[in-house]
Amino acid sequence: MDLDLRPLAAVLVSLLAAVLLPLVDRRPTVRETITITAAVLKLALVSSMLPAVLTGQGVEGVSLALGMGLSLQFRVDALGLIFALTASSLWLLTSIYSIGYLRATASTHQTSYYSAFAVCLSATVGIAFSANLLTFFVCYEVLTLATYPLVVHDRTPEAQAAGRRYLVYTLAAGQALLVATVWAETLVPGSEFRPGGFLNSQTPSLTVWALFVLFIVGCGVKAAIMPLHGWLPAAMVAPTPVSALLHAVAVVKAGVFGIVRIVGYVFGIDTLRATGADTVLIIFAVATMLIASIRALGEDRLKRRLAYSTIGQLSYIVLGAAVGSVAALTGAMFHIAGHGFMKITMFFCAGTVHTQAHRDGVKGLDGLGRQMPVTMTAFAIGACGLAGVPLLAGFIAKWNLGVGAVEVDQLLLVGVLVVSGLLNVAYFFPILFDAFFKASTSDVREAGWAMILPLGVTAAVALLLGVIPDLGLHFFTLARLAAESVVTGAGVPQ
Repeated sequence: MDLDLRPLAAVLVSLLAAVLLPLVDRRPTVRETITITAAVLKLALVSSMLPAVLTGQGVEGVSLALGMGLSLQFRVDALGLIFALTASSLWLLTSIYSIGYLRATASTHQTSYYSAFAVCLSATVGIAFSANLLTFFVCYEVLTLATYPLVVHDRTPEAQAAGRRYLVYTLAAGQALLVATVWAETLVPGSEFRPGGFLNSQTPSLTVWALFVLFIVGCGVKAAIMPLHGWLPAAMVAPTPVSALLHAVAVVKAGVFGIVRIVGYVFGIDTLRATGADTVLIIFAVATMLIASIRALGEDRLKRRLAYSTIGQLSYIVLGAAVGSVAALTGAMFHIAGHGFMKITMFFCAGTVHTQAHRDGVKGLDGLGRQMPVTMTAFAIGACGLAGVPLLAGFIAKWNLGVGAVEVDQLLLVGVLVVSGLLNVAYFFPILFDAFFKASTSDVREAGWAMILPLGVTAAVALLLGVIPDLGLHFFTLARLAAESVVTGAGVPQ
């Protein structure tokens, strides 16, 4: 297979933008143009690799030698492409939304905001296209550091406290991931990801368990698996587009993507089942789904309620990886994209309500459905999708998770999925009732096009993915291809 420069170019294009942005600090129009241009180029580069991956060939990127037999390697497979397509398409929409939001709130430090955002997207695509553990670890830690300036963007004491908590959690997890990466490298030099796992049946059970704990802690913080989730609700003090980045585009998705990658491409489903580690992961996923949903019921601030919703929804992906059947893995991988579009829609809507109505609580949204019909209709689509209502993206994921659970005789998990969906209804639908069926208490108007267009597009995609899951970027086919390769151990290349 010939080496291809596109994976590396897709990683570097936003990094180049991050270098250029400080040079135009006093020229906001140029700064925004650079951001949008980089986002378009990144999406074009990532999308250009879709045909090759759909045919099962994959794309082998260049390797950057570091010495001592170590190298940064990039490779595009079906799982990585799902994550990269989701992140790059949502970055473009978030960049447009950010222009409207930051102008509406008269936010300062905008150049550092756009620069940090660009570095985050370089790291995210690097994580998606990593061919080995070392590359994954490096990009994962770059994402950690690049996100910190965004969490503390407002420079308030509350923001700085949230930033410190974020670093404590994520850097500590990074140390666990580093130990696991070095240990795996000593066992299997090169540690290249391989469908079905590169750790063989000769690996001692105790070693498997130790590595499993280290990897799950290392990725579980960003994935917000309870009790490793504490940083995420606190980080909601950041501007709404940053919250969207944390929840839908990059950070938490990097965590759950990492867990799927580790489960399917480092250990393999059979190895985890043989040791019983899959059961432990299922228990933590189920507990997180239910406890986070119950916590969401008690949150009065809209963004914090959305934060706990995210924690619960992410564990659907963890659950699918742990169950390990083709259908369950398909549902989990599809949910990376589906949840991304649904949740970013809801955060966009929360930001629009903040700028237009100056309301941040789950109460006091009376009548906004008539005053801000586009915003609140989009919010309703996201809420219904996350609850698993048919004809929306969330239903496709949950249906496949349920089918996958039945395939491996885990019928209790079907009940858990139903209960989780009902809890979603309980904490989202009262908001919708107030917005659409109560009288307005003030005069509010829709935001400008720069904020309305992105949330309208993401809501439409969340709807269309529920009707035609393979529409456009073929997320469902990619998820199915990746799931089959993990279960059968057949992948490209090996």
